[in-house]
Amino acid sequence: MNTRKNGARAMPRHLFIINPKAGGEDKTEALSGRIDAYMKVRGLPFYIAHTTHPLHAAELVRDHAADGRSWRVYACGGDGTLNEIAGAAAGLSNVAITQYPCGMGNDFIKIFGEDALRFSELSELVDGTIWPLDLIAVNDRLALNIASVGFDARVAAEMHRYKRRMRISSKKAYDLSVVYNLFRGVHRPYEITIDGEKLPGNRYTLALAANGRYYGGGYNPMPEAVPDDGQLDFLLAGPVSPFGLTRMIGRFSRGLYRDFPETFTYRHGQRMEIACEKPEPVNIDGEIFEAEKVTFSISPLKISFIAPKGAAWTYMKNEKTLDTGRKIEGISQTIR
Repeated sequence: MNTRKNGARAMPRHLFIINPKAGGEDKTEALSGRIDAYMKVRGLPFYIAHTTHPLHAAELVRDHAADGRSWRVYACGGDGTLNEIAGAAAGLSNVAITQYPCGMGNDFIKIFGEDALRFSELSELVDGTIWPLDLIAVNDRLALNIASVGFDARVAAEMHRYKRRMRISSKKAYDLSVVYNLFRGVHRPYEITIDGEKLPGNRYTLALAANGRYYGGGYNPMPEAVPDDGQLDFLLAGPVSPFGLTRMIGRFSRGLYRDFPETFTYRHGQRMEIACEKPEPVNIDGEIFEAEKVTFSISPLKISFIAPKGAAWTYMKNEKTLDTGRKIEGISQTIR
């Protein structure tokens, strides 16, 4: 009898958190119908909740997790929804999370390559495998994917303002923000320390900490990053002119920062500290806040992430060769 009770208690419950604002179109009714139909056929205990205010997703995770039972939580939204749920689930042994992608970017799961498409199938997630992943501590917040300070964060901050004030598309808001920030100046005075080493120079265009690889709707600045190695990948861009930035942005977006060794500095480590001259926008998984002093470090907390069985990302190794300098070779990691 006790065994049966323990077995019932161990059966996970499934919580689907739908962000009605994700993707610019309210998909609540369609998503709820799809989830309801599938989970009832499977005969699994499930709950559907809709967010109604900022940080509501985090509240829902904590409220349900407080009962001590096992929960699988599905972020039915974009990267912002996933970030909020990841922060609430960090360090909770009875909660595993995943993304049922409904947002504009869905950047974190792009690390899985072609397997990212499988996250759109409920069966792949409900029967998926749990995988422990790292988190980035950003001052008193947490990021799962990428955090940054610099030109990209300023563009994101202004883009959000343009969208709210002018009610224009994300693409138009982004283009306006890029032009605006190019005229305001590309680089700013920062003092940067990585794992106790103060870096030379005092002006930077960008300072980025990566646990994942993609951000900004498909940019892939850090192809080496993997989210479970206990380390972060740091990428710094020194001062460049507006023309220099426009010249290199395409290659930067494809992870080819090594084509500009005079501009970019790469480090693999645990902690980066940034002192700004005044409060600057800070990007964490697409969400923005401002700070004058920023720390990006590997968090002692982890999350349990659900991925489709057999899904894989590629580990990237840097190897020096005598004839070509630095070469990248891929090693596939499969989640079983």
